[in-house]
Amino acid sequence: MTDDKSSNANLESAKAHAREAAEAAKAHLKEAVDSSKEHLKHAAGDLRAAAEAKARELRETAESKAREFRENAESKAREFRGRAEDAYGDTAARVRTFHEDSEAYIRDNPLKAVLTAAAAGFVLGMLFRR
Repeated sequence: MTDDKSSNANLESAKAHAREAAEAAKAHLKEAVDSSKEHLKHAAGDLRAAAEAKARELRETAESKAREFRENAESKAREFRGRAEDAYGDTAARVRTFHEDSEAYIRDNPLKAVLTAAAAGFVLGMLFRR
């Protein structure tokens, strides 16, 4: 019986040590989990800050490129507007010259001009009648 009592005491002592070890392990695990949570929160905050910084950088780059494209487009528009104005000016000058030359020819050769106009009218009339 003494062996049974001794065995029971040893068993109780082992159970108590096992409970203490389990409680200690549980406390260490809780500490590790809490520490991991804190690390994860800090890491998430760092990632969020890095993502926001990268988003700002990308937005600034996009705005810069948009300004650059707008400036290039405005420059090309001014260039094309200038070319169009030059072409319009040249065409208007040619039309005035042609008009003036035509008036001078008609004044110098009135009979020829009337006969040419009548012949052109006759030909056009024949073409449109068909």
